[in-house]
Amino acid sequence: MAGVVSISAAAIFSFALLSKVVERMVSLSVGIMLSTALLHSLPEAFESGADARSLFATLLAGLLGFFLLEKFAILRHSHHHEGDGHAHAHGHDAHEAGKAGWMILVGDGLHNFSDGILIAAAFLADPNLGIITGLAIVAHEIPQEIGDFIVLLNAGFSRTRAYVYNLLCSLLAVLGGVLGYFLLAEAKGSIPYVLVFASSGFIYIAVSDLMPQMQRRATMRETIPQIILVAIGVGIVLFLTRG
Repeated sequence: MAGVVSISAAAIFSFALLSKVVERMVSLSVGIMLSTALLHSLPEAFESGADARSLFATLLAGLLGFFLLEKFAILRHSHHHEGDGHAHAHGHDAHEAGKAGWMILVGDGLHNFSDGILIAAAFLADPNLGIITGLAIVAHEIPQEIGDFIVLLNAGFSRTRAYVYNLLCSLLAVLGGVLGYFLLAEAKGSIPYVLVFASSGFIYIAVSDLMPQMQRRATMRETIPQIILVAIGVGIVLFLTRG
């Protein structure tokens, strides 16, 4: 339920306010994704008491894994635009960009799966705690899902397709909740590693795909709004995940 609410809310904001300025909003999504990974998910994983070396190994494996997926053209995104002078058939870039969106969905799905486990654990401890945990997850998922929608729209997904795929991805939270309920002892120990691997996907797509797009617009007139929007993205996550 938390995933459906957060994705629907993100869709409303994205469709109504952001879809017409997707290219500029790439900067906002960079701030949202990096801060979600580096200021929320990774600290949560490392504060769990799991072995730090193993968590760093998971982060390394995740980054290299996404690199290899892109390298072998499974989720490859060519960094150029339609009409950039390269000899591509019309629509080539939209097709290639669409592949990059799948990396976001993979990372988001893993994150939703771990959220489901967390909610299940909270409800087993105390129903009131479960409700509070669910509300907290909705709060931190909304800015992340806005970032995901922006990336998917920028990657050539239609608004409806971006919503449907994100909604399907959110159902992994249900799977995580069910498994967490029945296999809590085993699943709880894997949560930090799932969070780290999901974070590696957000970091990879932000650094390897979105930031290079921003760097192509290097004038001061374009750079200042980019910096402001990155800062706003970070601020949104800090505000909604404070405490």
